[in-house]
Amino acid sequence: MRRDPVSQGWACAEDSIEFLRGYVTLFFLKRVSVSRPVSPYHSPWQRSVVAALVILLAIGMWAIGDSPVLAQESPISVQAQADQPSSGDTEVPVLADLAELLKHGGIPDSLDQLQKLEQQQRRVAASAVPCTVSVKIGPAQGCGVIITGSGYVLTAAHVAMRPNKTAIITLSDGRNVMATTLGMNRNVDAGLIKINDGQNGGKPWPHATLGTSDQLVPGMWCIATGHPGGYDVGRGPVTRVGRILAVRSDAIITDCALIGGDSGGPMFDLSGRLIAVHSRIGNDVADNLHVQIDHYDYSWDRLVNRESWGYLPGFRPVLGVSAEPDSPVAKIKIVRSDSPAADGGMIPGDVVEQFGDVRISDFQSLKSAVADTMPGERVGVWVNRENRRVRLTIEIGRADD
Repeated sequence: MRRDPVSQGWACAEDSIEFLRGYVTLFFLKRVSVSRPVSPYHSPWQRSVVAALVILLAIGMWAIGDSPVLAQESPISVQAQADQPSSGDTEVPVLADLAELLKHGGIPDSLDQLQKLEQQQRRVAASAVPCTVSVKIGPAQGCGVIITGSGYVLTAAHVAMRPNKTAIITLSDGRNVMATTLGMNRNVDAGLIKINDGQNGGKPWPHATLGTSDQLVPGMWCIATGHPGGYDVGRGPVTRVGRILAVRSDAIITDCALIGGDSGGPMFDLSGRLIAVHSRIGNDVADNLHVQIDHYDYSWDRLVNRESWGYLPGFRPVLGVSAEPDSPVAKIKIVRSDSPAADGGMIPGDVVEQFGDVRISDFQSLKSAVADTMPGERVGVWVNRENRRVRLTIEIGRADD
C-alpha cells in the first residue's frame, strides 16, 4: 500500500520540522542583517542557515512525494510544438516575496519568507511528481521526465544507452508502459525516449513545463525528483531540495542529494519549470552534475531522428582491436592484451559479422557499432573463425582518455 503523504509523512517529520524552524528562526532574529548572497559559499553562520533550510525543506518534500498533480493550463515551450498542453504542466505561480529568490537565489531574509519558500517548494514538488518516471532498459535502471502530452521523455544518454532499444517506463502511479529510445548527445549526456502510442486511452501524458538554462546563477534554489536506488513500488518518486553551486557550459553543479538510480531525473526551478536533467553523481552525494535543458533544445531534431553522437567525458567505449588493412570485411589483425576483446575471447583472424543487433559489413561499421555502446555494457558478438560461427560475449571497456 502506498504511503499517505499527509497522515504518515508529516506525522513522522513534525517534530524535526518544528525543531529546525526554531533553529533557523534563532539565526534570523540574531544574525540576518545583510543583503542576500548570490554565491552559496559565504560565512559559517550563513552556511549553517542554508544547511538547516535544505534539511527542513527536504523533509517537507519527502512528505509529499506521492501528492497528486496540481492542475495548470500553460503553454509548453518545447520544439515539439505539435503536442498540445495538458493539465499535467508543472509551472505554478510564484508566491509573493519570492521573485528575487527565483531570479537570483540567496537565502530568505525573514521567517515569513522562509515559510513561503517552503510552501512554494511543496507546490512545485506536487506538480513535478506525476511527470517523473523510472526508466528500465534491460537490467539497468534510471529516471526520466515526460515533456510532452504525446510522451517524449528526457533522460541522460547513459541511461538510454543507444537508439532503438526497448524501455519500460514506470509512471508515478505504478503503471508500466513500453517506450523506445531515440537519440543521444553523449557530449553532454542528453538522451531522448518516446513512450509508444496507444497506452493512455487517448489522453495526454502529464508533462513538465520547460524552462531555460541561460539565466541560471549560483545560489538559485532548485528541486530534484527521481528514484534513488531504483524504483520502489511502496515509495514513488522522491523529491529533494538544493541550490545551484556552479553553472558551466557543459553542466550545472548542485548540492541536491542524489545517488545511483537518480540519473536522468528532472530538476525544476521555484516556478516549476524544468531547467536540467540529472547526469553524473559527484564524489559527494551533495555535489552532482546536471544537463542544462537548453542542450536538449539545441539537439532536438537530431534526438528525434534517433541520431547518437559524441562521447561523455571519461566514458568513451573501447573494444581493443585493429583491422587487416584493405580488408573488405571486419577481419581482426591485432587484439590488444588485457583489452575487452581479449577478455571476451576474440583472437586475430576473427571476422566480426554481428555486434549485438547490428550486422557488420566492414571495420568502419564495427567502429560505429562500438561507438553506440556504453562502457560496462555486455554485448553479444558473432565472429567467423576458420569457417565456424562463434558467439562471444564482450564487456565494453572505457578508454583512458
